[in-house]
Amino acid sequence: MQGLGNVQLSGKMLIGQASVTGQEEVIRAINPATNQVLEPAYAGANQDQVDQAASLAWHAFDTYRTVSMASRADFLDCIADEILALGDTLIERAVAESGLPRARIEGERGRTMGQLRLFAQVVRSGDCFDARIDHAMPERSPLPRSDLRLQKIPLGPVAVFGASNFPLAFSVAGGDTASALAAGCPVVVKAHPAHPGTSELVGKAIQSAVRKCHLPDGVFSLIYGAGHFIGGALVSHPLIKAVGFTGSRQGGLALLTIAAQRPEPIPVYAEMSSINPVFVMPDKLVKDAASVASGFVASLAMGAGQFCTNPGLVLLCGEDGADEFIAKASDEVRSLTSQTMLTPGICDAYYQGVNSLAQNAHITQLAAGQRSEQANQCQAHLFVTDATAFLADSTMEQEVFGSSSLIIKCKDMSEAHAVAEKLEGQLTATIQMLDADIEAVRPLLPTLERKVGRILCNGYPTGVEVCHAMVHGGPFPATSDSRTTSVGSAAIDRFLRPVCYQDFPPALLPETVQDANPLSVPQLLNGMLTS
Repeated sequence: MQGLGNVQLSGKMLIGQASVTGQEEVIRAINPATNQVLEPAYAGANQDQVDQAASLAWHAFDTYRTVSMASRADFLDCIADEILALGDTLIERAVAESGLPRARIEGERGRTMGQLRLFAQVVRSGDCFDARIDHAMPERSPLPRSDLRLQKIPLGPVAVFGASNFPLAFSVAGGDTASALAAGCPVVVKAHPAHPGTSELVGKAIQSAVRKCHLPDGVFSLIYGAGHFIGGALVSHPLIKAVGFTGSRQGGLALLTIAAQRPEPIPVYAEMSSINPVFVMPDKLVKDAASVASGFVASLAMGAGQFCTNPGLVLLCGEDGADEFIAKASDEVRSLTSQTMLTPGICDAYYQGVNSLAQNAHITQLAAGQRSEQANQCQAHLFVTDATAFLADSTMEQEVFGSSSLIIKCKDMSEAHAVAEKLEGQLTATIQMLDADIEAVRPLLPTLERKVGRILCNGYPTGVEVCHAMVHGGPFPATSDSRTTSVGSAAIDRFLRPVCYQDFPPALLPETVQDANPLSVPQLLNGMLTS
C-alpha cells in the first residue's frame, strides 16, 4: 500500500463498502509528463466481481430510490464535502496521472463539487419528479375520465465510464454519477485506466459518504479493468439498466451495440465525437478578423485541445478579411508552446490525425506550434482548405483530439450553408457576427439547430457552464441520443422514466402526487402548475 497523507492507495476496487483485489490483468497509471510508471498496480475485475457489484446495486435500488428527498440531497452534498476533505492528496495524484497543471485540477475539483451540489438542489426542489395530477371527471360526456397521476421514477442501477480528459468532472464523481445518484439510481463506475489512483481516492470519498448517510452498501461501487472485457461485462449485465459514457466514437458505438443486443435493451447515453464548427460571418470577418483569430487560437490551445468542445473547424464566410484572419491565426499558432497530453495513446492518436490532414493533397498546413523534446507533447497545428474540397472529402470531418483545426475558405454564404448542411451532428456551433450580419445568420440558424446541441454567439465553445440551461449534447455522432444533455440539471432526466397511477386509493399514492402535497413539490394540477 502507498501512503498519501492520511489516505492510503490500496490498488483495490471498491465494491459496496468492501475493498476487493481484482483477479484480471493489471493496469498502472503513467505520468504523461515523464512517462514514469506510478504505483500501486490495479488488477481488473473478473465476471464474478462484476456480478457482485451489479447485484449489490440492484439490491440497494428499491431502498435507495425511496429515501427522502432531503436524505438523497444530503448524500450528494456529503460526497462533495468528502472530496474536498481529500485535500492535496487528490490534487497531487490527479496532476501526476493526467499531466494537467495544478490550477486546472483545482478548478475541476470545484466543478465536480458544484455539480453534486447543483443536483442536491434539484432533488430538494422536487422538480425532477415531474408530478402531474388530472382529477377524475366522472360526469364527463360522452366518456368519464379516470383519476390519473404521474411521477418519474429512477431506471435502476447505472454503469458509468470514467473519461480520459476530465479525471474528476467526467469521472468517478462526475456529471453522469451525480445525475444518476440524484435520480435515485445506484452507480457502478468503471474507472478510466489513465487515472486509477485518482479514481480510488474519489471512490473512497463516495464510499465514505454512503456510510455516513446510512445508505445501502450497493449504492456505489468502483471497478477496474484493462481492454474491452470489463465494459462489455457491465453493459451486458441484466441488472444494469442504463449507461453513461464519455469517450471515443468507436468505444461508444461498441457499447451501443452490446446494449441493443441484450434480451432487454437499455439506453446508452454516449458522448462521442464533435469538431465544433466556428462560423465567422462576412461583416465580422472584414472588421474583426485579427481579434477573432486570436480568440480562436486561445480556445484551440486550451488544455492542449483535449476538450470535446475544441474548435476543430473554422468557416470563413467570405473572401474579404480571410487572408488577414489566416495570417493572424498562423502567427498565433507558431507562438504556442507545446503542452503535455493526457496519455501516450492520446498523443499518438493526435499525431496520426495531424499527419492524415497534412498528407491530404487538398489541405495546406499553415502553421505548427513550437516543438519540445519532453514526453507526450502536443504541438498545435493549423490547416486550411476550401469549401469545394471539404464537400468532396468526408475524411476532413474526422475529429482530431488535440490542438488541431482546419480552416475552410468559403467564397460566400451559399458555400457556408452547403458546408453546414454536410456536417455531422455536433455538440456546438459558434457564430462570430456583428449586427450587420443578422440577416446573413438568420437562414443559417435552422440548419445549426438541426445539427448541434448548443449555439454560441461571439464566444468560443471551450468552457461548459454547469447550470440549469446548459445543453452538452447533440445529434449523432456527438452523442447517441440528441434528446439529452450530460451537463446541467436536465441531465437527471436520462435516468428517470414516467409511471402513471390510475384510480389509486389515496393511501397508496406516492407522496409526490397526493392532493395534500406533503413534500411541497411542484405539481401540474389539471393543467395548471402549482407548488
